[in-house]
Amino acid sequence: MINPSASGWIDKFFIEQKISEKTVSETTDTFYQKVRETGFIYGHIITFDTVNTIETKGWFKEEISKVALLNTLYNVFCLTSDEISSENFIKQTVTFYNQMNPQGFNLFKKILPKNSLSLTLEKIIDERVQTNDSIISKNFSHLVTNALLFIDVLAFRQYLIHGEIPEKYLKKIEETVVNIVTLALKIKSEKSQYDDLLIKLFEASIRYSKFSKVSVQSLETLQLDYFTNELEKYYLIDIAGMALWSDGKIENNESYFLHSLAETLSVSDDFVNQSIDSTDAFITKHKKEIPYFNYSNPVKHFYDQTTQSVVTLISRNKNRLIKEIEQSKELMMLLAYSTRRDLDEKEKKKVKKQLLEICKTIPSLTIFLLPGGSLLLPILIKFIPTLLPSAFNENLDNE
Repeated sequence: MINPSASGWIDKFFIEQKISEKTVSETTDTFYQKVRETGFIYGHIITFDTVNTIETKGWFKEEISKVALLNTLYNVFCLTSDEISSENFIKQTVTFYNQMNPQGFNLFKKILPKNSLSLTLEKIIDERVQTNDSIISKNFSHLVTNALLFIDVLAFRQYLIHGEIPEKYLKKIEETVVNIVTLALKIKSEKSQYDDLLIKLFEASIRYSKFSKVSVQSLETLQLDYFTNELEKYYLIDIAGMALWSDGKIENNESYFLHSLAETLSVSDDFVNQSIDSTDAFITKHKKEIPYFNYSNPVKHFYDQTTQSVVTLISRNKNRLIKEIEQSKELMMLLAYSTRRDLDEKEKKKVKKQLLEICKTIPSLTIFLLPGGSLLLPILIKFIPTLLPSAFNENLDNE
């Protein structure tokens, strides 16, 4: 079982996958289609296409994103380099990211032992899927930030072909994505509540260029002939389609825009129709899970996301947590009382203090010891009864 939050997960990934020449042979079209089906293109990653299935139940979204980014980079490496060596892939990927952002990963070279390339890559990937400084903005804008992760994949392909990232490639493709989204939103006859939000999210997510509020006038001014690879073209069309979908439908003028974009990029109408259907099917199915379409209040959104993260941590450490709580008779008694009556202030302080002591013994739960961590304790207390069905009920019966 791979744990993307623990050191060594990349090496374990390649050991468990047992990849062979036969398992990775595919075309550009099949590669892109598989990546799109995972949600990687849309920024809401629900799975990844691996040789051997990986169980992700109970994983954080960031953990799924980590493995998805690694897997997608490796697949484009196999497709472009026509080889499957995981050692060479890791070496090339670390070199690529150091070239992409040479000052961004100097710290890793200092804290990691020499020749620990897989650990270095783990740190880099962790950084790539967590790009916002603010916790609230991170939870709020990760949809678009992760959608732009495919730019890493496209740039990695360029690096593998040329031995370096072409000058200004990252800036050029990022600006093109933002300009296409801006154009797509301009032609919508009815504006939705998400349109301005989408632009703000892109503004918060770009890394290599300054966000320009000067709107482009037409597709012709974008110099799209710069992009010659099918993966680049497919991605630009899908991103435009995702922006147009924000109101839940693609109107005739919006469909015309997508087909015009495809014509400019020399992409078939069949792909556009497939793109529209795929985008509609994916977002319709997962809309309730995508933060972008459920954003209301940043504080509420932060609380909801934090609750989900804390519940996952509790579930992962269930057995050890149960054992620690059962050893504290006073805590068990107070928790039992809390199901029948409100605890007084003195009792509440005791519960909080003893739970924090327990959290000290479980490394994954040290989040509760951080500044402000005590504010999360009500979430922990709320789920304790469901974690202790037998011991907790027996305690009630003895009252």
